[in-house]
Amino acid sequence: MPPRASDGPVLFAYDGSDPAKGAIREAARQLSSGRPGIVLTVWEPLAAHPFAGEAAAWGVLEDDFEEEAGKVAEEGARLARSVGFDAMPRAQSGIPVWECIVSSAADHDAEIVVMGSHGRTGIGLVLMGSVAAAVSRHTRRPVLIVHASD
Repeated sequence: MPPRASDGPVLFAYDGSDPAKGAIREAARQLSSGRPGIVLTVWEPLAAHPFAGEAAAWGVLEDDFEEEAGKVAEEGARLARSVGFDAMPRAQSGIPVWECIVSSAADHDAEIVVMGSHGRTGIGLVLMGSVAAAVSRHTRRPVLIVHASD
């Protein structure tokens, strides 16, 4: 029997933060167990930052970032599996981060995107933006945003 629409894959946008962990736990409370999950960790390549310049050592640092992102994604996948999802980790680089999340959700035909919100306000919101808000604005898929607890 093919899976019901409500049993499609869940894409977890995961950065290792407490809000991201809370989002996985909240998804377990709200969504059916046993469904597939993709735990995605996205990092911005160093070359995308204005301070990066043309340093030859950036390649080594990129490798370190990729390795660390893989570890973070695996940590999130372990957490997702512990609460009932059949989760696999995925790490990728790209800018902007929200676009990578939206694209990955489309690539995996995710039924829903789940992510934590850091709750930035004021100047932090202006300078950093909100990845969660951008994802919700740029996808037609449902997005579960779990806010940081106080």
